[in-house]
Amino acid sequence: MNPDDLRQILKAVTVPMLVVDGQSRLIGANDAAEVLLGPIPSARPFVTVLRHPEVNAALDAVLAGEDRARLNATIMSQGRGVFCEVTVTGQRLSGGPGAAIVIEDRSRDEETEQMRRDFVANVSHELRTPLTALMGFIETLRGPARNDPNARDRFLDIMEREAGRMNRLIGDLLSLSRVEQDERRRPVETIDIAALLRGVVTAQTGSADMAGVEIEQVGTQRQVMVPGDPDQLLQVFHNLIENAVKYGASGGLVTVALERLEHEPVMRGAAWTVTVADKGEGIDPRHLPRLTERFYRVDTHRSREQGGTGLGLAIVKHIVSRHRGRLRIESEKGQGSRFIVMLPESVGRL
Repeated sequence: MNPDDLRQILKAVTVPMLVVDGQSRLIGANDAAEVLLGPIPSARPFVTVLRHPEVNAALDAVLAGEDRARLNATIMSQGRGVFCEVTVTGQRLSGGPGAAIVIEDRSRDEETEQMRRDFVANVSHELRTPLTALMGFIETLRGPARNDPNARDRFLDIMEREAGRMNRLIGDLLSLSRVEQDERRRPVETIDIAALLRGVVTAQTGSADMAGVEIEQVGTQRQVMVPGDPDQLLQVFHNLIENAVKYGASGGLVTVALERLEHEPVMRGAAWTVTVADKGEGIDPRHLPRLTERFYRVDTHRSREQGGTGLGLAIVKHIVSRHRGRLRIESEKGQGSRFIVMLPESVGRL
């Protein structure tokens, strides 16, 4: 490879690439490499440019005769670590043997893999807790409580609750999986969102009465047609209104309001907003950015007592995203909470 060919290759390659001679001295680097590593003067020893023992060991091995070496490495760039895949390949240069080092940013892949590991760990933890309780009660029923009818009935009630909790968790996991699979497929139906909301409120009236909560409807007594999947939007508003009744009960009032916006900049046109507001104790603003994360709970003990799985708002977020809508959450401690779903008015906005 002559110098002109080397310059052309470095100019054409879009990922960071460096080339060294047989003594590990730099003879070329492209712009992407300088963005990643900073200014790279020619003729410097490679080890002074990238101080990473494993990468330097791979380079030594290639210069010693290996054809290729590939490894993952965290490389410091502008004060932060970047997870990269580094490939070192032997090259025949005009002055003798050398090597090319190509560095590809794999941070997004690593973040995705870390999310998968976290998700598996969270699911395992959420299932292990009720399973441990069930195993403990089964052991007790076979032993000390074998002939105690009162203890048996009490334990069976608890076991039923724990089994129900596992069933809800598995149901939500399956629901989340289906929603994620459909997220890129736009809804093809058109539904009356006002009628859907009235139906959800009617279904929640019994629970609200038991909790001492009044559900007030604003703007739902009309026909409002929007593009949407009726089953998924039913799930969204059932979750939001149920949560408002459960966690906002101290305020005694939940408002479900439907409103048209002539022009919503975020939606780039007309939109309908559904606001589910309560007058409960509210949520500390520091929690708001994470509320739609899987298994994130503001109050873990209270959420589990109320039968929550920690997946409801994650499901809501994905469904709203599939409808090309937006979910906004507003709350302050002691001021209640507002969950606002914005949906485009027409199919053309999807």
